[in-house]
Amino acid sequence: MNQQSPNDAEGRMHHDKDPSLPSNDVTEGVERAPHRAMFRAMGYDDEDFAAPMIGIANPAADITPCNVHLDQVAESAYDGIDEAEGMPIEFGTITISDAISMGTEGMKASLISREVIADSVELVSFGERMDGLVTIGGCDKNLPGMMMAAIRTDLPSVFLYGGSIMPGRHDGREVTIQNVFEGVGAVASGDMSVDELGEMERTACPGAGACGGMFTANTMASISEAIGLAPLGSASPPAESEGRYDVARRAGELAVEVVGADRRPSDILSKESFENAIAVQVALGGSTNGVLHVLALAAEADVALDLADFDRISNRTPKIANLQPGGYRVMNDLHEVGGVPVVLRRLLEGGYVHGDAMTVTGRTIAEELARLDLPADEAIDVEYLYDVDDPLHEEGAIKILSGNLAPDGSVLKVTADDELFHEGPARIFENEADAMAYVQAGDIESGDVIVIRNEGPRGGPGMREMLGVTAAVVGQGHEDDVALITDGRFSGATRGPMIGHVAPEAATGGPIAALEDGDRITVDVPNRELSVALDDAEIDARLADAPDFEPPYDGGVLRKYGDAFDSAANGAVTNPAVKRDE
Repeated sequence: MNQQSPNDAEGRMHHDKDPSLPSNDVTEGVERAPHRAMFRAMGYDDEDFAAPMIGIANPAADITPCNVHLDQVAESAYDGIDEAEGMPIEFGTITISDAISMGTEGMKASLISREVIADSVELVSFGERMDGLVTIGGCDKNLPGMMMAAIRTDLPSVFLYGGSIMPGRHDGREVTIQNVFEGVGAVASGDMSVDELGEMERTACPGAGACGGMFTANTMASISEAIGLAPLGSASPPAESEGRYDVARRAGELAVEVVGADRRPSDILSKESFENAIAVQVALGGSTNGVLHVLALAAEADVALDLADFDRISNRTPKIANLQPGGYRVMNDLHEVGGVPVVLRRLLEGGYVHGDAMTVTGRTIAEELARLDLPADEAIDVEYLYDVDDPLHEEGAIKILSGNLAPDGSVLKVTADDELFHEGPARIFENEADAMAYVQAGDIESGDVIVIRNEGPRGGPGMREMLGVTAAVVGQGHEDDVALITDGRFSGATRGPMIGHVAPEAATGGPIAALEDGDRITVDVPNRELSVALDDAEIDARLADAPDFEPPYDGGVLRKYGDAFDSAANGAVTNPAVKRDE
């Protein structure tokens, strides 16, 4: 936690504090003397009590490089609030390291952590009578969790990303955590030695920050700009750069401004904001997890959004960035040519985003872009960023497939062949561990369709990401000729024909629960189809004969949130006010 004391009264201006601010409940009046005494124990004074109280939600932790530096980021935000004559109050919340929990039972906690973060920030903001927030995110689920909290509380808020890690170097080339995961599969197939993998392991992650490719953290950071909850240009400065701390200080200053203007998430967010978020996601080739999280944000904001919107917008939006996992560049490369605003500018000029959508600054996307000192578009000549009229792909990266295997939809991120058609026999696994053992044993064959079920929001519970399995498949040379489908999720670093978020999930009686080994499954991307060669009567008969789902945990946090999760087709939310399926 931040241990610095606020400034004393010397040199501070007196505020005419808005009497409607929630913090008056604990700072104003004779009866609040005990409350003020508690604040004074922490170094606050009369000038602070006359200022808006801005909470800094900080998930700093030593359990992941994504968050290990966030105390320093929070300190800069603290300074910005203090200098803008606000009353900064820092508090902590949790994080789960997706990369470290990946491939283990612990990954079941990842999506639950999104909900715990949102719940805990809501609780502190409500209980301590905050007037506004700076919400900080590092690892993947921090970002949507923090934005969900801001939307749910509807307090004037600024989202602040902790920044991404720089790539490492191995054997004369840049490498990231994606290369290490895929190296595990390469070792299993004999294409890489254990010693070489060990050397790569030691160099892939050279410092603090979230995973550097356009994986989930950077996808959601980019979305935070496009949706209007973070200032433009704030997503791309690396974690260990002066630019990151400049962004943090400005976020603190802006938080005081938004409280003064009474500018709330409900004043910013609209259907157009969410369409802008999707357009940026698919133009960048962002993570499939962005689908889940944007749906959750929309549910919290009471904005009508569904999977069909993602397919519609992806169909009309060109993919113009060639970043990992499908490409080879990382967030810092995008930063060096202007960051997310350069992408937004190209999309705006092409008519793919709404320039009149509002942002946290009180100005529109178009107005903010006009104010930024960006390099001229014609001066940006790099091989990883394309023009909208000559894109990398004519359509965006996200495809929504449905059919008799996924009546409520499923999600695929196209990283290579967007005309993919795959038909093959199902290889059924009731959990990720069994599938991983099968893949690592070298048993997969060209044409297989690996099916992993009972890993959905309720069935897992927690909808585990399966980068270990998908990376092992790719690492063994089966990126294009083996498909994988699941009611669970994938990492933003996943590539290849991997279809997730199959809904309804097996635990709630979805058709995926009816599959048997050898069933012929079709993945038809041009026609957006995910189906099995069974008629409805056979599917219904198999489901009728299937045993009732038994939750894997009797109690504790996994059972509590597992029981509460909504369908992945609605963002797997747990807030009872916004759930659509029971």
